[in-house]
Amino acid sequence: MTEQNTRLGIGLMVLTTFVFAVQDGISRHLAGEYNVMMVVTIRYWFFAAFVIAVGARKAGGIRAAARTEQPLIQAFRGVLLAAEICVMVAGFVFLGLVESHAVFAAYPLLIAALSGPVLGESVGWRRWAAIGVGFVGILIILEPGYRVFSPYALIPLCAAFMFALYGLLTRYVARKDSAATSFFWTGTAGCVVMTAAGVWFWEPMTAPDWAWMAALCVTGATGHWLLIRTYEVAEASAVQPFAYFQLVFASALGLFVFRETLELNVLIGGAIVVSAGLFTLWRARVSAT
Repeated sequence: MTEQNTRLGIGLMVLTTFVFAVQDGISRHLAGEYNVMMVVTIRYWFFAAFVIAVGARKAGGIRAAARTEQPLIQAFRGVLLAAEICVMVAGFVFLGLVESHAVFAAYPLLIAALSGPVLGESVGWRRWAAIGVGFVGILIILEPGYRVFSPYALIPLCAAFMFALYGLLTRYVARKDSAATSFFWTGTAGCVVMTAAGVWFWEPMTAPDWAWMAALCVTGATGHWLLIRTYEVAEASAVQPFAYFQLVFASALGLFVFRETLELNVLIGGAIVVSAGLFTLWRARVSAT
């Protein structure tokens, strides 16, 4: 991989995180006005149309994109991601973007912790130490104030666990299936389950909010397209640390658009979690070389 491609990949990853942060901000607005299930359902309709269009343009068309020897695991991945999105959007409503993303930043640590039992990978003592430090950061974020032991504080942590499991299953199915196949199943399986659940929560939406919904769908498709391009031009291990920029962008939206506050414990705990996550990613890259 050339240096130029790595630089391009880093730039694309930063842009991707910005687009996804904007998507999170729009999701926070819409889910504050309408049922979360309905918002995510409409988002998945557009997402499914997008993945089908992408699959149709690949060699072999949709049939090739859908072909897999692991349909149950692929379908479960899609359902799991859809459920994770619902949980995380609910976290935006109850906790805000700043605190939700600070806690969610623990997902690389969870991936490292679960990679042994799920994938049979070896996790050394350094990464276990980083995982422990990272969860000290989570406790710092959640401990002070009125949210102590609040079930709301567990929402983004639950979302992080679900996303970590989704990421591990994605690596598992990648042993036999292409990225295009996994992407196709992610959108279509999620669309089926969200449609079955979301239609029961339908509410009338105002014209301005339909415009926001359209923006949500466009940012979702754009973000996924940018992510695909990122991994096409650069190695995942080189660009993955820059995914933490989503925490920065989402926190900025929370602070300046939604008038959230950045408490000292969230700042300190978030810094610890991110530092531990970056160390974990670095150790994984070293172990792979």
